[in-house]
Amino acid sequence: MRKILLGVFITLIILFAFKYCEQKRADNIVLQESSTLIQKQINNVGKLIVTEGHFSEVFNYKNSKEILGNYLTSNKKALVVVNADVTIAYDLSKIEFDVNKATKTLTIINIPEEEIKIHPDLEYYDMQSDFFNPFEAKDYNEIKKAVTLSLNKKIGDSNLKHNAKNRLISELSKFFILTNSLGWTLQYNNTVISKNDQFQNIKL
Repeated sequence: MRKILLGVFITLIILFAFKYCEQKRADNIVLQESSTLIQKQINNVGKLIVTEGHFSEVFNYKNSKEILGNYLTSNKKALVVVNADVTIAYDLSKIEFDVNKATKTLTIINIPEEEIKIHPDLEYYDMQSDFFNPFEAKDYNEIKKAVTLSLNKKIGDSNLKHNAKNRLISELSKFFILTNSLGWTLQYNNTVISKNDQFQNIKL
């Protein structure tokens, strides 16, 4: 009788041990699948978030060249009509992140800065110059440089950067939705993101 009870006891221990190992393995599989899903989602949103704008302005270019000191100068000028397409983008393929399976935490370490690209189309009108001060390649370079500086100021005064940031926050919110649904924690540097709109209040 004692041997039978001992055999039953040993059998139960083996069954419980087997069940525990199976449960542990199932948990590991779920954890691995969650980690893979998170990394896949990050790769899926690793695309350019683009805000586009259009700017137009009229630019007056003038240049004077002294021929005989203060006695004679040669002038040239041009009227330049500028139409420029501007794009502001975040390349999320460059985002730096860490997936910690042990603590079930996704940490966004670094978000790349916005990329501003300006594509100006310049049309020249009323170009006036003379033999002593003709238009040269350096004049066109100076005009393009001045136009770019002016456009950068206009971009800064516009709402393009704000719109681009809103698009970025919209993409980052997908990380919160995903991690929250899987029971993971989302962090940006040392800040835990506990609400979907919290990205609005942190410095990106």
